[in-house]
Amino acid sequence: MNYTTYLFDFDYTLADSSKGIVTCFQTVLKRHGYNHVDDYDIKRTIGLTLEEAFGLLTGVADPARLAAFKKEYTQAADVHMTANTVFFLETKSVITALKEAEACTGIISTKYRYRIREMLELHGLTDMFDIIVGGEDVSTAKPSPEGLLHAMKVLGVQKKETLYIGDSIVDAQTAKSAGVDFAGVTHGTTTAEELSAWPHVKIMTSLEGLLE
Repeated sequence: MNYTTYLFDFDYTLADSSKGIVTCFQTVLKRHGYNHVDDYDIKRTIGLTLEEAFGLLTGVADPARLAAFKKEYTQAADVHMTANTVFFLETKSVITALKEAEACTGIISTKYRYRIREMLELHGLTDMFDIIVGGEDVSTAKPSPEGLLHAMKVLGVQKKETLYIGDSIVDAQTAKSAGVDFAGVTHGTTTAEELSAWPHVKIMTSLEGLLE
């Protein structure tokens, strides 16, 4: 694919954090009496903000309660997240190939930047990305284009030379809002049919599709 810059979502795009995410959600939910939330329903919220996810899973709308859930989740993530995250088998080889082709690479995620860095360091991938924009770096989360536009500004690249890669409808909406091309990958719970409903240049079963 003929782009100079490849910007990626993190969860279900570069890595599978679902085990850690489910563990953290269930820890908080059960503490507050929500004992019957299905793990799959939790996985379907990956890509949303924590407040949005807890709202969907519990029906709670009060901002203060949602903020409290988020704080408890973050504390649980300090214990469970990194150890329960694995990168997809092709992630390292694909990013290596892009870097060898002198492409810029970056990560735009609702996950905290410090958490992403921790995971990259654990797997020896720290130097593979030119920029990481996490949830603490923006005032409005995806599908707002803020993080994506910020990364392009820092990297000094134009929209026409940038591809955003993600696994969810939120990611597709983010690319559309930013005015950049989108490639979907079906690593997560969002189907190819769901992703295809949004503007895209490619829907892939593996990141290796970026090298074709």
